[in-house]
Amino acid sequence: MKRLDEAPGRETIRRNGNLEEENQSETSHNTSLLIDPLKPCRQTRANVKGQTEERTACALSAAFLLKLRSWMEAVCGMEWYGYAVLGMLTAILSFLIDLSVTKLQQAHQWLYMKLEGNSLLQFFCWTLYPACLCAVASSFSHNICPFSTGSGIPEVRTMLAGIEMPLYLSLTNMFTKSMGVICTLAAGSTVFLGKVGPFVHLSTMIGAYLSNLCRLIKEGDDKERVAGDMRVAAAAVGVASCFGAPISGVVFSVEVMCSHFALRHYCPCFFSAACGALMFHLFYVFSGDRETLQALFSTNFSTALPFHPLEILLFALLGLLSGAASCCFLVCHRWILCFTKTNCFFIKMLAAEKGLYSGMVAFILACLTFPDSAGQYMASKLTVKQLLSSLLDSSQWSPPSHNASVQSLLEWSSPGSPVYFSLVVFLLMKMWMFILVCTLPLPAGYFMQMFVYGAALGRLLGDGVAHVSTGGTSGQRWSSINPGGYALAGAAAFSGAMTHSVSPALLAVELTGQFSHVVPILLATLLANAVARSGHRPSFYDALSISKRLPHLPSLMKACPSLGSISVGPLLGVKPVQLQKAAGPVEVQHAVNTCIRTQIPVVDSHDSQILLGAVLRSDLLMYLCRSKTEALDKRMGEVCPIYPSSVLLSPHSTILEVHSVLSVAGTQALFVADKGKLVGLITWPEMKRIIEDLAKEI
Repeated sequence: MKRLDEAPGRETIRRNGNLEEENQSETSHNTSLLIDPLKPCRQTRANVKGQTEERTACALSAAFLLKLRSWMEAVCGMEWYGYAVLGMLTAILSFLIDLSVTKLQQAHQWLYMKLEGNSLLQFFCWTLYPACLCAVASSFSHNICPFSTGSGIPEVRTMLAGIEMPLYLSLTNMFTKSMGVICTLAAGSTVFLGKVGPFVHLSTMIGAYLSNLCRLIKEGDDKERVAGDMRVAAAAVGVASCFGAPISGVVFSVEVMCSHFALRHYCPCFFSAACGALMFHLFYVFSGDRETLQALFSTNFSTALPFHPLEILLFALLGLLSGAASCCFLVCHRWILCFTKTNCFFIKMLAAEKGLYSGMVAFILACLTFPDSAGQYMASKLTVKQLLSSLLDSSQWSPPSHNASVQSLLEWSSPGSPVYFSLVVFLLMKMWMFILVCTLPLPAGYFMQMFVYGAALGRLLGDGVAHVSTGGTSGQRWSSINPGGYALAGAAAFSGAMTHSVSPALLAVELTGQFSHVVPILLATLLANAVARSGHRPSFYDALSISKRLPHLPSLMKACPSLGSISVGPLLGVKPVQLQKAAGPVEVQHAVNTCIRTQIPVVDSHDSQILLGAVLRSDLLMYLCRSKTEALDKRMGEVCPIYPSSVLLSPHSTILEVHSVLSVAGTQALFVADKGKLVGLITWPEMKRIIEDLAKEI
């Protein structure tokens, strides 16, 4: 034991002596400062003063931050600030991507116009530019992060269903996907691809990192709930920030993204989507592209007589035609996906030469869309946004109306052929071209192209009806037919049929601000969905999930409906680690060492296997500590509380029932018991393994 006179003073002297011995190599000035503590030392006092001021500033900053946090929590929960930041960050990223793509497309158009008069150089400029961009996007994605290719929506749907896929949420994936999308969109309407799918994936990545931040800031037991809500809101913000359409973004998240959408998600989704849409519109106002907040594709439809009552039948016919066209498209799409998985040439190219394959396909498509060849019949000089704006023109193209847009007529009309011919060529060519580009291994979205294709289909019907009606005896009565309204209804109907959703009807209204055509648009979309859903056909995103063999049960059941009726009992893995109620410290220590779960099942005895409930891992660790320090002789069941299981599964439960219970309950593990006896344990990793094994047989 130390003596009292040796405790504080002598220890200090010894430490100073050690410091003097260790610092013999220092200068004599510094040594003298250490030896003579009574000598004035301005440098040391300045250092002490600086350290004191530093600590005071840190303490004041910490106090200010704590006060600010308490004030912010008094206004609303901290998670709501996270939802607002999610919308703002997503809108900023969307605007930056659009700005970069616009600059690259303008550079391509400027170079093409500068080469006017030399057809050969214009041909090389038109074909090599998109081919190089697609090759760069594919090679960059493949070499940096292979998980960044494709739409991203099938993967996000799988993650929102409860399956953890951390590689799809990495920062490397976010950077790679952003750069790849910019290169893909800059290729223009030649490859006919968009950004909706990749941007939903990007917004989900941002939401994942914000959810991790919320876990650090949030206090209480609802950290996991807030993190899950953030990811669901991110899926809605992705669509809202692409088009500035918050309502359709939330409905799209409900219909397409989430297999089980909880009511508590509505307010966070709408709030975050509204913040993203508002920020998206404000950026366009601040950049000078618009004077005020307005729809992305403003139209000038007449509100006095938007459509005749009998035109409802024509809109219904348009919905049926859109549904039939979507069925044809989906059949061809599923065929090309299967063909690329079985054909030796495609397997080799998509495995080792992704960049070369993307460049070759883009070059072939660019040759076909060259303006001096077949491209003159497809308005190939227009970008995707310009294509949609021209198709939504409310004036009649044939015969040309005095209100018709001159630019639209010049791009869609070719010498010696009517406008109908250009629309028919556009529909026929873009169908197989769109199916082909779906095989490109690069970051790309497909929704906007469905929207434009449906608009062309509706425009063809609308202009045809207008031409026939004005040439007949009732020309005066039907002279106010609006072909742009048919184009808008066709866009919503075809894209809704392709995705098996009704949200494109709301998106069409929000994009244009035209509420006068809500009823015919909704009617056409519902009829198109009825045709597309008949026979339990998989949607476009379901086909992508099936092709990639993702563990997304709702998609796999579209290909094999009997999949959901399989019993889960024969598919269970190894029996979980369990404890009997009378377990001692040795058995508890073994269970804690071999099991990493937060809950461990407790049975009455190893012989009876009657399930009593579960015990927390933290309680078991506390029991072990007490047994070591206090020489505790009691058994585990006498010290640790046993929590009964609120939900139990049966080995006869189907895969669909188990998946639904896991999704709705929001738990990570559920016990399987047969007549009260513990049979097994189902977790999300176990469910992922089961679904992946079943997907291999499809």
